[in-house]
Amino acid sequence: MTTAIYPGSFDPLTFGHIDVIERSARLFDLVVVSILTNAQKAPLFTVEERIEIMNEILKPRFPNVEVDRFHGLLVDYAREKKAKVIVRGIRAISDYEYEFQMALMNRRLNPEIETVFMVPAEKYSYLSSRLVKEIAHLGGSVAGLVPESVEKRLKQRFK
Repeated sequence: MTTAIYPGSFDPLTFGHIDVIERSARLFDLVVVSILTNAQKAPLFTVEERIEIMNEILKPRFPNVEVDRFHGLLVDYAREKKAKVIVRGIRAISDYEYEFQMALMNRRLNPEIETVFMVPAEKYSYLSSRLVKEIAHLGGSVAGLVPESVEKRLKQRFK
């Protein structure tokens, strides 16, 4: 059984994330979508809220996807989960430079874990959680960028 970890902040979950999750779920036996807990960041949604959102949206669609959280080194977490693959989404060259460095460092820390880069569908190639939050904060529509339940939560958060 091949387990893959798809780590990120997912604050909030976007259709770009879901696109990568869907394709990962077709390739791997188990995909652990894991939220990085970072005390230095001030997220819009708590980890618990993000887990609730993701379980609500992902569980009905993807039976081989589980949602979790982690802190510390990703390779240590991957080892704990018996994962052999780290999935990373790449939208642009700027993403690639950072992700390339991270992949090489992760390989140095644990050569048994491979990093797989996935490019999102073209219609999501510009999409980021940061942009979604900014649009929602300024009162713009995020319809078509995030699931409806996320859109509702964003509207409530920015009332």
